[in-house]
Amino acid sequence: MKRERLLERIEHLKVLMPWYVLDYYQSKLTIPYSFTTLYEYLKEYKRFFDWLIDSGISDVSEISEISLDVLENMSKKEMEAFILYLRERPLLNANSKKEGLAQTTINRSLSALSSLYKYLTEEVENKDGEPYFYRNVMKKVSTKKNKETLAARAENIKQKLFLGEETQAFLDFIENDYPKNLSARALSSFERNRERDLAIISLLLASGIRLSEAVNLDLRDLNLKMMLIEVTRKGGKRDSVHIASFAQSYLQEYLTIRNRRYKAEKSDIALFLTEYRGLPNRIDGSSVEKLVGKYSEQFKIRVTPHKLRHTLATRLYGATKSQVLVSHQLGHANTQVTDLYTHIVNDEQKDALDKL
Repeated sequence: MKRERLLERIEHLKVLMPWYVLDYYQSKLTIPYSFTTLYEYLKEYKRFFDWLIDSGISDVSEISEISLDVLENMSKKEMEAFILYLRERPLLNANSKKEGLAQTTINRSLSALSSLYKYLTEEVENKDGEPYFYRNVMKKVSTKKNKETLAARAENIKQKLFLGEETQAFLDFIENDYPKNLSARALSSFERNRERDLAIISLLLASGIRLSEAVNLDLRDLNLKMMLIEVTRKGGKRDSVHIASFAQSYLQEYLTIRNRRYKAEKSDIALFLTEYRGLPNRIDGSSVEKLVGKYSEQFKIRVTPHKLRHTLATRLYGATKSQVLVSHQLGHANTQVTDLYTHIVNDEQKDALDKL
């Protein structure tokens, strides 16, 4: 979604929210949470507040009128009723009501509510230096865990990674083979953005940074001589991330044409640009998702930018056998998240079985 459109939707939702949600929003901007995350959270709050009114738990007619007392006095049984409601309801803005939400979506909704409740019961201060209330019903609600083992998840993900020589083969395909069957119009668009698209994809494959971290990069954050980038991690922490050398030529080619191709001025600080109505704009996450999807689908299998992050992590673990190094590269607080990659590259078990 374009940044301008995203901000418009956020403002539309903010108008509907109670004052304490606006306080929460303002507080999370200082961390900062990404606008995409805040938008998704605001959508979940609207769903929750609409349900509070429809179910009669709150006797007001407008979301903005729902008082803090309603949240403070929510019972565990009522919150579980909301979860059941989610299981029976379709996606937001969907017409079909045949199937409920997926468990991952339900968990995301509950995560948004947990964040709000934590803010109201622990993080915020009233005039006396106390939180608005202390009873946090979300701590009593359990979510269904994913029953898939790491080994099963690893095997599923492995099919969607560009490991070994496939990493370079993917980049070569975009540069040389992808344009061969394009129409004249599509070819013109491809040629216009070729250097930029290759720079973005090579950076994702060579650094393992998140999509949000990539699109929020500024020109000053890239150091080609040292092959380093400065990124803002989750929670607002700044981090220096090394870039594998194979991305250097793609980044250099993009920088060579960036200003001229996208009419960039000194005030245009975003590293990756797109042209919108004749003016340079920071490229948004949805545009990167689309370009990664279209290239990968023609090459092997349609993947997301996050799978390119998995690709780098898997290759790095395969080369170092160090979960610590992988966790540092990805910006994880601990090595638990990197357990997945040990399963993707763990060939010892299969080799032992083959020898039986």
